[in-house]
Amino acid sequence: MIIRKATSKDSKEIAFCMLLAMKDIVYTFIGENTTEKALAFLESLIIQKNNQYSYENCWVIESDNKVIAAANIYNGADLKQLRKPVAALLKTRFNQKLTCEDETQFGEYYIDCIGVSSSYQGKGVGSKILSFLIDEYVHKNKETLGLLVDKENPNAKKLYLKLGFKIVGEKRFVGKAMEHLQIH
Repeated sequence: MIIRKATSKDSKEIAFCMLLAMKDIVYTFIGENTTEKALAFLESLIIQKNNQYSYENCWVIESDNKVIAAANIYNGADLKQLRKPVAALLKTRFNQKLTCEDETQFGEYYIDCIGVSSSYQGKGVGSKILSFLIDEYVHKNKETLGLLVDKENPNAKKLYLKLGFKIVGEKRFVGKAMEHLQIH
């Protein structure tokens, strides 16, 4: 397994991994519970530059020349600018208005989502990419990493705490109660 920066050629596989991680949120965004449309929405953003979900903001884990996991991470200070193309696409393609709280802010690199292919879940792949991100952003570049964890997902919270994240607050995001965690 290797971890590398994503390329635009990875867009389809990244979209699949991201949807596994945030299906309910994407369905809320597009106003439909259609996997095909949700994947098309994500892929059309991932393949482009300068938006929240762009391949430019992704790392992937590859095994046997196949992407098996993806992490989406960006500078929280850039959220409003990176969100504009997402909002525009929602308006033009789905006639939906992007109405959600800011999940991050200035002062942290935000791990938006980590998605692991179903056949690799429970095998340490998520931990591996998280450990890589901590090393890359916190240890090498002296940045703060942040993320939100759903209060209804105690296993993910347990993993984040085990890796050194600390609870710094609470937020609501797309109607869900979340805990805001950081590591520096």
